[in-house]
Amino acid sequence: MSGPLAGRGPRRGGVRWSGRAGPRPYTAPDPALHAVNSFLQLVELSAPLFALVLVGYLIGISGRWPVAYSEALSKFLFAVPLPALLFRLMSDLSKLPPVDARVLVAYFGGCLVIFVIARVAGRLAYRLDGVGQSVFALGGIFSNNVFLGIPLAKAALGEAAMPSIGLVLVFNSLTLWTLATVSVEWARHGELSLKGFGNTVRSVLTNPIVASILAGAAFGLTGWTLPAFVDVPLALLAEPAIPLSLVVLGMGLAQYGVRSGWRIATGITAMKLIGQPLAVWVIARAIGLSPLETQAMVLLAALPVGINVYLMAREFNAIEGPVATSMLVSTLLAAVTTPFALFLLGVGR
Repeated sequence: MSGPLAGRGPRRGGVRWSGRAGPRPYTAPDPALHAVNSFLQLVELSAPLFALVLVGYLIGISGRWPVAYSEALSKFLFAVPLPALLFRLMSDLSKLPPVDARVLVAYFGGCLVIFVIARVAGRLAYRLDGVGQSVFALGGIFSNNVFLGIPLAKAALGEAAMPSIGLVLVFNSLTLWTLATVSVEWARHGELSLKGFGNTVRSVLTNPIVASILAGAAFGLTGWTLPAFVDVPLALLAEPAIPLSLVVLGMGLAQYGVRSGWRIATGITAMKLIGQPLAVWVIARAIGLSPLETQAMVLLAALPVGINVYLMAREFNAIEGPVATSMLVSTLLAAVTTPFALFLLGVGR
């Protein structure tokens, strides 16, 4: 016989006989192998994002891109592409799952717990003064939510998680900057500064990231749809936001570099990559947060140290070297620890 059926054996009772002894017995999949594959899939998912951070870092250390250029690029990113992306995402708020306000309790409750623990550790383990303790503690809770959190959340959890992410972003700078500022002022003067709090509120509300989230959410709650002549330009402006933010992050890491204070930097990194996600997860479980929102909050908590911590370290002239080192080290380690945290929460399984 020739043709496509040649060599396949004769039919028996209307069924073609292959000549084999019968079907193979069912073998249950190996749970350990499945777990390893799921974890590797998450690493593979996040690898291109961290690769872009590496590209930015290599550009930064090459010496061919002046610091003034990277700072201008960062300002442009904050002023145009990221606000366009966030406004467009939040403009569909009425079509997305409702946000449980308990996400704020889970995330910032975890931040408060770790801030207190880190402050005590800064005093007992590293003999830091009150200002140094405050900066050390801020390093343990202030994530790189914008540059790295938004891309990872979209890639790993999808757009359904973005309202929860946006809610945290709105309150993140206000809450954590205020907490750290009050802690520093109390360490310096033994009193709170209303003027400092007012300046913090003003700077947060005029921040393009926060303003775009609030404006997009307000529009989204109306249930209206963006007209094409607005939506299409916004989509084009938003398109470079994620890759550009990762490259800019890498360039910033090259600018700050590895300074000194490995012992203190190790403590900050451990608090940030292990302590904070664990605290947020415990609180999220205790208050019965949904799986998706729990995953989103733990993802944000598991991110590396944010650049804002270094800005505060410089402003208060405290542990600048260790903070710069912790930024770089925590970003490198997060390429593995963040996917691992998501894996433990069942993402990808």
